[in-house]
Amino acid sequence: MNFPRIYLAMDNSFAAKRWTKPDEWAALIKSLGIECIEASADTEADPFYCGEEYLNEWIDEVKKACLTNKVRVVNFFTGYTSYRTIGLAHPDRRIRNRIINDWLGVMARAAAKVNAGLGFYIHAFPESVLFDPTAFGVAKDKLYDTLAEVARLAKEAGDVPVILEQMYTPHQIPWTIAGTLEYLEQLTRRANIPGYVAIDTGHQTGQYRFLKPSMNDLAMRLEKDEPAPYLGAERLYGMYDDARKGERRSFKEAASRISGEMDKYPHLFARSVDCDLYRWLSEAGCYSPIIHLQQTNGKSSSHLPFTSANNKNGIVDPMAVLKAIAESYEDGEDEKMPPKVRDIYLTFEIFPHTSDTKREIVSALEESVRYWRKWIPEDGALLSELID
Repeated sequence: MNFPRIYLAMDNSFAAKRWTKPDEWAALIKSLGIECIEASADTEADPFYCGEEYLNEWIDEVKKACLTNKVRVVNFFTGYTSYRTIGLAHPDRRIRNRIINDWLGVMARAAAKVNAGLGFYIHAFPESVLFDPTAFGVAKDKLYDTLAEVARLAKEAGDVPVILEQMYTPHQIPWTIAGTLEYLEQLTRRANIPGYVAIDTGHQTGQYRFLKPSMNDLAMRLEKDEPAPYLGAERLYGMYDDARKGERRSFKEAASRISGEMDKYPHLFARSVDCDLYRWLSEAGCYSPIIHLQQTNGKSSSHLPFTSANNKNGIVDPMAVLKAIAESYEDGEDEKMPPKVRDIYLTFEIFPHTSDTKREIVSALEESVRYWRKWIPEDGALLSELID
């Protein structure tokens, strides 16, 4: 079994607006005992904000900072600004072209100069698309073609691997395990280039809100005159409310009709396995060269540090994470999928509060690193050695 090498890394988004120069965040991360860095566009490196000329100079600063501090940038990642748009799913080709060429293309060329990967998330479907099954199918197909364009562009920039982050709501795909595996297969086929995903240890916290109720559950709720659970499309809530006003003997029939209508919107529903971090890792960990680390109670994606207080109620356990990743390597390669990754960067993605002081931020990061260092040494190790 070909297990990957596991490293601890740190996303520098915590440094946004605070430690803004490459030498500042590189030195700080090195002082925390981390040598692998994920550089976020939020740390004064957004292509729309900076432009390529500035970014070329910024890359020179990054190279110098890495040499001085004996660290390396292993991945770049999109920031919060680009995340706030429908981006690559925009219906206007001009918008999509601008994001592909003037954002992702620029960042891919920057990543190539330091031999880094490119992680990103810049798309979403508006409700006008989401609640129209035909429109959704067309939009998803177009998005896959667009993502294939991104993969080809990144390869041309210098064999830069593209790594799409998984999310946790229906309008931001991939958000289910099945949808993630479908994306990987589709990208590999359409681009003829391997594409990967970034699993986040807190991005299984939304799916429980979108579980599909069974027909029996609907009938029971109608029987008790309870408000509707999540039904997906808005028109189904009207059907449910009308059924509540009907006769009791018709509740099962109404539940059957509603359930049948829900079947027309499979993309709006999650399964229980999609709420389980460890199922994500055991099924797709081998395709995730970046795994974002945050502590969570399983109900919200708050990007908490791994402090003793947070760990008491947290569901993210280092050894359980490592063992689940190992399960994804038990089977051989699948020719329809990208090759399983040889290096995985478990990357702290901690978001401090705006009002947190420097001492509070640094203390929380130090404690997080100490906690994970119990399992992963500074120079990394083969996964087989870590779980032995």
